[in-house]
Amino acid sequence: MNALTLIGVAAGALALTACSAKMDKEAPISKAPAAKVVGQPRSCIPINQISNSRVFDDYTIDFKVGSQTYRNTLPQRCSSLGFEKAFTYKTSLSQLCNTDIIYVLRTIGGRPERGAGCGLGMFVPVEYEKQPKD
Repeated sequence: MNALTLIGVAAGALALTACSAKMDKEAPISKAPAAKVVGQPRSCIPINQISNSRVFDDYTIDFKVGSQTYRNTLPQRCSSLGFEKAFTYKTSLSQLCNTDIIYVLRTIGGRPERGAGCGLGMFVPVEYEKQPKD
């Protein structure tokens, strides 16, 4: 390897490092409807009281529990969640908690398949500023 090649490799590595550092600092753009927080975050919600869940993007799921909506913003991007808009989970408890893992449900050849596993965040009680369209 000559000196010019080494300089090129070093410059490329430096550019990639700067680019990835910038991408990590950028906040995800949420497709979830605007909502205001109306209570304290909870670490768990009761599974038997979840009447609906709605996926908005790779980071955001709203859960309807009774008359309350809980927004869960995942701490890391869950690849394909926003595209597939479906997930599954397995727990031995009667609650879904921020320590649980959800799995994206992908449809391949007309059949559902378990995809990426993603950790949940806290369940934050919210009220929509405008009711979202179904």
